Amino acid sequence: MRVLILNADYQRFLAWLYRRHPGLDGAPYDAQMAARNASLFGVANFYSRNFAAAGHVAADIHVNNLWMRAAWAREHGLTVEQPPSPDAAVQRQAIPGWLLRAVAPFKPVLRPLARKVGLSPRLDAEAEKVLLAQIEDFKPDLILNQDLFHVETRLARRIKQIGRPILLGQVGVVPSRGEDWSVYDLLLSQISAVVDSFRAQGARSEMIHLAFEPGILDVLPPRPERNIDVSFVGAISADHQQRVAQLEAVARKYDLKLYGSGLDSLPASSPLHRCYQGEVWGVEMYQALRASRVTLNSHIDMAGREAGNARLFEATGVGTFLLTDYKDNLHTLFDDGREVAAWRSVDDCLGLIDRYLANEDERRAIAAAGQARTLSTHTFRQRIDHILRLAGQN
Repeated sequence: MRVLILNADYQRFLAWLYRRHPGLDGAPYDAQMAARNASLFGVANFYSRNFAAAGHVAADIHVNNLWMRAAWAREHGLTVEQPPSPDAAVQRQAIPGWLLRAVAPFKPVLRPLARKVGLSPRLDAEAEKVLLAQIEDFKPDLILNQDLFHVETRLARRIKQIGRPILLGQVGVVPSRGEDWSVYDLLLSQISAVVDSFRAQGARSEMIHLAFEPGILDVLPPRPERNIDVSFVGAISADHQQRVAQLEAVARKYDLKLYGSGLDSLPASSPLHRCYQGEVWGVEMYQALRASRVTLNSHIDMAGREAGNARLFEATGVGTFLLTDYKDNLHTLFDDGREVAAWRSVDDCLGLIDRYLANEDERRAIAAAGQARTLSTHTFRQRIDHILRLAGQN
């Protein structure tokens, strides 16, 4: 079977990637894909490599990467506009910090409207033309679309007409209402509320968790010294109010190292500004986790009472002690107190940090057990097998 994975990247990551590799934006398509995969950011090629390990031919397309798209078009005789430099592309899309703070309280209300009027991410006509040509060239039997915003249902219907592939979608946020999701054979999410929302709109939907790719342990640089007491890696926004409250409390008591995005959405008085270490992507993110004695996790507010974000598996996968927010289903993923530790309130979080910073043996034992659980239960290969079963292909 031929399997194609569609995904999209943050523009800030793309600017970072191409800044790290001068001249990459003009390199051949395969060279750009190799550099993108080697970054280990996001899911990289973790899905495609595990579909391949299961005996299938698999490939990735990063649908919003202007420079990879232009390279593919050149190599296949298509005429496209010359894309701007990666830094210029990011500057075009940058939103001022004052505007982020002004709209933050209204973001949950504005999001559906933004999608409806076309302000959410979407591909332009040229990007759609190249994407359809790439799909026609690859001739997939199964497509896993991991970006339901750039590749929205109208475009998905055009894709479905190319050879009638099995079409799967995967998303971690509640979808827009009013969409006709019937083009998809199956929609996947790690959040049951998203699954329920799809089902309420008449679509077939199933739950599947995120994962860790064990192969990265073979290619990461040597483990750094554990010289960070407490870290957090992730985004801060209006969608993370619990997270912000927790991290601000931690920052007032500990030397918190904060890596991520969204600091512009916080007022200047937030103690998180002095903790900020910049953004880390892929390899650098994993190294920051590995350098931490304790790394924190807090789910997006819309997750409700469910655990399932990527940090659960990334942190434990590289053998870092994880202190995460308690969720009703956490026990189905990890054993609280043996494989991870879970906090139930801000005060509880502070007390647990005290406890585990003071007890290195207990902290290391939990980190080792958490890594063993992830490597035995939460790998991309296991998720691929599950996806194939759900799609009736295994």
